[in-house]
Amino acid sequence: MTIEDDSPQAKGGKARAEKMTADERKEVAQNAANKRWQRIKTSLPSTQLEGVLKINETELEVAVLNNGKRIISQSSVFKALGRPSRGVRATLDGEIILPAFMDAANLVPYINQDLMEVIKRERYLDNAGTEVEGYDASILPLVCDAYLKARQDGALKANQMDTAQKAEILVRSLAKVGIIALVDEATGYQEIRPKDALQAYLDKIISKELSAWAKKFPDEFYENIYKLKNWPWAGMSKNRFSVVAHYTRDLVYERLGDSILQELEKKTPKQLNGQRKNKMHQWFTDDVGNPMLSQHLHSLIMVQRLAIANGYGWNRFIKMVDQVMPRKGGTFELELNDTSLD
Repeated sequence: MTIEDDSPQAKGGKARAEKMTADERKEVAQNAANKRWQRIKTSLPSTQLEGVLKINETELEVAVLNNGKRIISQSSVFKALGRPSRGVRATLDGEIILPAFMDAANLVPYINQDLMEVIKRERYLDNAGTEVEGYDASILPLVCDAYLKARQDGALKANQMDTAQKAEILVRSLAKVGIIALVDEATGYQEIRPKDALQAYLDKIISKELSAWAKKFPDEFYENIYKLKNWPWAGMSKNRFSVVAHYTRDLVYERLGDSILQELEKKTPKQLNGQRKNKMHQWFTDDVGNPMLSQHLHSLIMVQRLAIANGYGWNRFIKMVDQVMPRKGGTFELELNDTSLD
């Protein structure tokens, strides 16, 4: 049942509408919609300043709005975390929109109140007057913190570990830059420092942090192990068989040089859970250790390729390695769930 509006204004409007052609009614409706949109548009905050924050090789679009909010663009958050950009979904009550980088079921428990307050996308106008969306810039360290807590609890999936690694680098780097900015503000140096001084400092810090996490073991090394063992290879996104850590120890660390393995084990002792806090190769120096490791792995991969090309299996491959790269010391037993060696 509908309630008719019998006011003179309503009757007059109805009469005018009846006299209009279809095109005229369409034009009136469009004009009304444009007016509504204009009211919404004028209520949106606008960009006061825009810039680009460079973190490693990733350029993040940032802005300061006329209401004082610091914004990082929606796509830039995905870039910073190394996540593919995709849509959003709402929680069951339909009130909170979860970004794709936080909507996995295993991550939701790590959304604290601080993160909840900034997780909603901000709509604003860029300098061209176009409506765009972004996030409060403080979302970046908060999301990183959530990933790190989830990793600490062992709650992350294999395909989320790379994001956690990037999160750790971001948190460490931004924290170091933050203290520099605070000192500059307290001393007044911010008024006279070079424009890109903080960016240059961030570049230096990121480079140092990345060197600790740099991928030293090529994917091909592991793929070839699977081929030689006649195992199905599902790619690096899947957890490797635990025995592969034993093979890594045998093929790499026991053959690099005298006492190298023992020294690495001293520097990276096992924790209570049986795992090591750091990867062993992170202790290698840039001038000697890393080049030595790289050359050793290159030689190993060449032997792997040769064995595979000739149709040899694992045992024949090991004999070939024993001939050209014999072990430097005694052998050691290794728990098969130790993944710290690669």
